[in-house]
Amino acid sequence: MIDDSALVRKLLGHVLSSESDFEVSFARNGLEGLDLLDKVKPDVVTLDVYMPQMDGLACLNRIMIERPCPVVMVSSLTRDGAETTLEALRLGAVDFVAKPEGAVSLQMEVFAPEFLGKVRSAAGARLKTSVRLRDRVQHLIGGVASLRCMAHGNEKTNARATGEGIVLIGTSTGGPPALEAVLTPLPSTFSWPVVITQHMPASFTGPLARRLNGLCAIGVTEVMRPTLLKPGCAYIGRGDADVVVSRRAGGLIAKPAPAETGYPWHPSTNRLVRSAMEHVFPGQLIGVLLTGMGNDGAEAMTRLHELGGRTIAEAEETAIVWGMPGELAKANGADWILPLQQIAEQLKQLAPLACL
Repeated sequence: MIDDSALVRKLLGHVLSSESDFEVSFARNGLEGLDLLDKVKPDVVTLDVYMPQMDGLACLNRIMIERPCPVVMVSSLTRDGAETTLEALRLGAVDFVAKPEGAVSLQMEVFAPEFLGKVRSAAGARLKTSVRLRDRVQHLIGGVASLRCMAHGNEKTNARATGEGIVLIGTSTGGPPALEAVLTPLPSTFSWPVVITQHMPASFTGPLARRLNGLCAIGVTEVMRPTLLKPGCAYIGRGDADVVVSRRAGGLIAKPAPAETGYPWHPSTNRLVRSAMEHVFPGQLIGVLLTGMGNDGAEAMTRLHELGGRTIAEAEETAIVWGMPGELAKANGADWILPLQQIAEQLKQLAPLACL
């Protein structure tokens, strides 16, 4: 655990050390943390953002180049905190947890279960071999390496769809860089809208949408109100609530919806996919499950697959956590199981010809 606050180290350290499967070591800043890494060789690191001498981003950068291991950022819920956390995820952090605001000790009962769950999940996470690969190789030997991934088989044909349709993407742990990998290759002429559920607090989904919008040829926005779905655009559901598809006189829309009992993760992928199937013929839908803890989306996308829709699960070899896509694959609900690098190309093959 790397954090400059003695109180935070004490409280979070107690949460972890109270569990029989954790042994905890502490550092007060990034420099101490880097020294400690070589000594204890941790399975997972929790890393504060703002620290003296070496802050969290600088420390994370060094960790991912010199001794890659799963890192969970401990971040504030402010806008600046959200932007910094998204940069940390781009640099290679597995996940983040929002630091309680105000009197931390009074909020530990609510904070502790989420913190434990994310740290435990990160400890078992698979770091992508491609993350910071060029930087790591140059650090060690000054060379460059290449990666090879293979696609799994598929059940349905690659025949293009026609007419009105939607791409539905669900993701959680490891999602922001995975979304970047899928969305950035899509051209501005991509012929279907893309609706996305990324499990995140509400203060993070807006910055995520703005970041992706600056990187992608397609437009990316957060769904704050009922919004007409347009080709060549992606729509990210607001955190701490859900996003659903509906239809109005002008066409298909995405709209925010209050979190609903029966859906434990938000924005809920299962709820999004079910709402889309109520208004769009299943054969006109493409469902994609990317890296993420849990099973959100697997049930609804399996049903979509059974009704004639196309479904893609990210392959285990590239997923940070093969929970959500793994559950879809295990349920035989995925038409294609593909490494992350091949998913955008598959979407361009399946969507109507206007995407070319």
